[in-house]
Amino acid sequence: MENLTITLLIIILTVISSIMAFNNNVIKGSALFYPFAMHNRGEWYRFLTSGFIHADFLHLAVNMYVLYSFGTVLEKSYLPLFFGDYARLMFVGIYILGMIAADIPSFLKHRNDATYRGLGASGAVAAVLFACILIGPFNGSIGLLFIPGVGIPPILFGLLYLAYSVYMGRAGRDNINHDAHFYGAVFGLIFPGLFRPELFQLLIEQIKMKLT
Repeated sequence: MENLTITLLIIILTVISSIMAFNNNVIKGSALFYPFAMHNRGEWYRFLTSGFIHADFLHLAVNMYVLYSFGTVLEKSYLPLFFGDYARLMFVGIYILGMIAADIPSFLKHRNDATYRGLGASGAVAAVLFACILIGPFNGSIGLLFIPGVGIPPILFGLLYLAYSVYMGRAGRDNINHDAHFYGAVFGLIFPGLFRPELFQLLIEQIKMKLT
């Protein structure tokens, strides 16, 4: 149990709850991000429950792959450097608050729309990804899920991740809340820096060094 990180615990819980929702429409329906029910019936818990279910195995696999790749580094390496004993608390804050913050714009937009529903950990995962980019934009490389042996810097991966989200959000062919990727990314970039403002300067300096 000593090697059980918060990242891994979140992945285990998300995989279990997602698989349960795949096979049970009652569970899925009660957990979905449903702004109309939240606004009119006070079902605010959906801000959290919707982040622990996914549309299908591919949706689940992509989110959990990104979370594992970046969450482990953020939790065990980056955050302890700047937050010490509060590193794990900061990680939980980035994930859970990022999950909520990422859905707020969609809630405000669709709170009177009885047909809109969403699901997925996209916002929380994007928050973790971009918090990691804030601290180490060029540190290491992330492999592309479907292209073995190809690795790219975290900041480039993040930009591609956002581009994909914008494209899918405009396509609108599923009930995945792709807009949450963008707002989760913004939250992940800003939230840690509110407590340690020097992180913003560090990011700028790293980008400048890479461009010169």
